[in-house]
Amino acid sequence: MTRSPRKPALKPADYLKKILTARVYDVAVESELQTARNLSRRLKNTVLLKREDQQPVFSFKLRGAYNKMAHLTAAQLKKGVICASAGNHAQGVALGATKLGTRAVIVMPTTTPQLKIDAVRALGGEVVLFGDSYSDAYTHAAALEKQQGLTFVHPFDDPDVIAGQGTIAMEMLRQHQGPLHAVFVAIGGGGLISGVANYIKAVRPDVKVIGVQMSDSSAMMQSVAAKKRVTLSDVGLFSDGTAVKLVGEETFRINRELVDGYMAVDTDAVCAAIKDVFVDTRSIVEPAGALAVAAIKQYVAAHKTSGETYAAILCGANMNFDRLRFVAERAEVGEEREALFAVTIPEERGSFRRFCELIGNLPGATRSVTEFNYRISDSRQAHVFVGLTTHGKGESTKLAKAMGKAGFKALDLTHDELAKEHVRHMVGGHSALAKDERLLRFEFPERPGALLKFLSLMQPGWNISLFHYRNQGADYGRILVGMQVPKADDKAFRAFLATLDYPHVEETDNPVYQLFLRA
Repeated sequence: MTRSPRKPALKPADYLKKILTARVYDVAVESELQTARNLSRRLKNTVLLKREDQQPVFSFKLRGAYNKMAHLTAAQLKKGVICASAGNHAQGVALGATKLGTRAVIVMPTTTPQLKIDAVRALGGEVVLFGDSYSDAYTHAAALEKQQGLTFVHPFDDPDVIAGQGTIAMEMLRQHQGPLHAVFVAIGGGGLISGVANYIKAVRPDVKVIGVQMSDSSAMMQSVAAKKRVTLSDVGLFSDGTAVKLVGEETFRINRELVDGYMAVDTDAVCAAIKDVFVDTRSIVEPAGALAVAAIKQYVAAHKTSGETYAAILCGANMNFDRLRFVAERAEVGEEREALFAVTIPEERGSFRRFCELIGNLPGATRSVTEFNYRISDSRQAHVFVGLTTHGKGESTKLAKAMGKAGFKALDLTHDELAKEHVRHMVGGHSALAKDERLLRFEFPERPGALLKFLSLMQPGWNISLFHYRNQGADYGRILVGMQVPKADDKAFRAFLATLDYPHVEETDNPVYQLFLRA
């Protein structure tokens, strides 16, 4: 990027003045500081949510972008601006350019969610897709800046951008003048936390400022530990808003001087935090927007605090709708409200029912089956993939031991990435042992005893050869069952279905079943 000669480092007092005089409210709103009542009650600490997800572009980024652009000369605005962004900064630049009547070229990584690309175009930005990460897009934007004489609007490493983001802290301390023990802030390149830290440390230095990063995108944490900027070879893309390989020079300097500590959170913890925010606000934030909430939960668990007050900045809500499937799947595991197991049971009639009865009698509070996958594959033993509800962290180990004592060897998969991401969807396949198999789709009522009713009505001579169930949060569970029923028992089987009275569809002749499951 084209840079002017290096100026003396700005001091907190300089940033305080820049924040107090920042021009952000032509485009931004003063976002609400909301108490997360359910989460606060659960954590026994007050959790405040700074609702930057409610900005016109669903992110805080328009503050810094507009403040930078509002300080440009008329000549610079006439030529236009350019930026590199994973999406949220891009929307801020596009909106600001429209407000100021200038051209905006936005270089975005090819991995940017389509939702953000479409939003930038809708705001009048000219989108250029390049590279796999922000750093790749940044390099390409540098070339375009020189070629077209544009002014670069940096997403984080610019004092005017940092000052614009600092207005969030200004609002927070005005909105909440009572006790505040710590503010948790997501870090990508470091612009948001740099602005927040400068204001808080100038006005209320007793308040801790804690930076939060994804465990697979922790460039700032590694840089501070190394006392120099560290370039990551790769970054995780789940939290695309914080997927930065190299933090800024100015943001690194500020973080080293003003930030009190750092925390890393993983994907499952962030998914659980997205759900927590939804429960309290009925809003869905993007992964980057939930980092601070995930960290508060982790902080409380580690330090055993109670009665304190923490603030989390919900920095964005530009979530691809398709990603919600993944988030919902992983949220329960992230909160450890679900435990996953591979259980070995004897391949003999009645063992399936005995195992189901054991689940109902496991130690602790009542728990439900969230998932059950099984396919007959061996004449001596069966391997089933089971999900169970839990009531706190650490229960999965105890449950595995309890199943083992009852004669069912159990492998705890709760923290196994392969199991959570892939294997749970791959249990099954052709089986030479599935003789006389009939395949049926059922709707079971989601209530205790529904499965045991099914098993108790089965004739002793029939065998379950395939079973697939996943709780979807509805009143009825959709279950796929393979049953080995001799042709001679056809009349009895029809009577069984009538007595059971669960809605069902027979799929034995379905071509998908014929191709992938039937021997």
